[in-house]
Amino acid sequence: MPLRVLVIANQKGGVGKTTTAINLGTALAAVGERVLLIDSDPQGNASTGLGVGRAQRTTTLYDVLIGGQPIADAVVKTALPGLDLIPGDADLSGVELELGHAPRRSFKLRDALEPVRRDGAYSYVLVDCPPSLNLLTVNALAAADAVLVPLQCEFFALEGLTQLVRTIDLVRGSLNPLLEIQGVVLTMYDRRNSLSEQVARDVRSHFGPAVYATVIPRNVRVSEAPSFGKPVLVYDLKCAGSQAYLKLAREVVQRERQRRVAA
Repeated sequence: MPLRVLVIANQKGGVGKTTTAINLGTALAAVGERVLLIDSDPQGNASTGLGVGRAQRTTTLYDVLIGGQPIADAVVKTALPGLDLIPGDADLSGVELELGHAPRRSFKLRDALEPVRRDGAYSYVLVDCPPSLNLLTVNALAAADAVLVPLQCEFFALEGLTQLVRTIDLVRGSLNPLLEIQGVVLTMYDRRNSLSEQVARDVRSHFGPAVYATVIPRNVRVSEAPSFGKPVLVYDLKCAGSQAYLKLAREVVQRERQRRVAA
């Protein structure tokens, strides 16, 4: 299967981007896909959540974007078969200043991924973005085939999504004309809260089939897992959060198959 680069993005913080990146990557690997997760957030939370400590991050995404290191040199094998990581760390916060007016500054990640697209080692690359529209996010969107949007079931959800759609339109117009929205996933859904259901209805009425059928519930096991350096599927496979991410992975794969048939 041709490689698909999916960026996990939302300009609003606290919506479950990193949690989705970690657990969707794990779930895709669990259903037989070969996945490379790129931690493009200076906080490095995706790296920590996969149990990759600071000492293991000898070569990071920073070295790829700024130092011109081949992306293969930055790959860290995780404890999970089929899931590799390009770690991130605090050095990434300097990317905007250090690239300055460098040529192709918005295409550094796209250029670095060209060998990955050619060699066929992975079926998916997932990029976990910071919660802002900075050069790291622009690089991710310029390199992507599609965007997967985590959306928290809370009051300001649609406002944040509207901003992201505008950003995607701008990137499509200037940097990446083929960029599309792969899907919107509702996160932190609380069935006891009528607001969650109202937000879910509103999002589905606005975006229709772009919204995944799978909903990620608010689940304490999902929240606990990163402190143990484990995806929730490893921490507690049977919990509701793990099962939801497995369903989401199957839905992502199904959408990609339908897209290829339609093309």
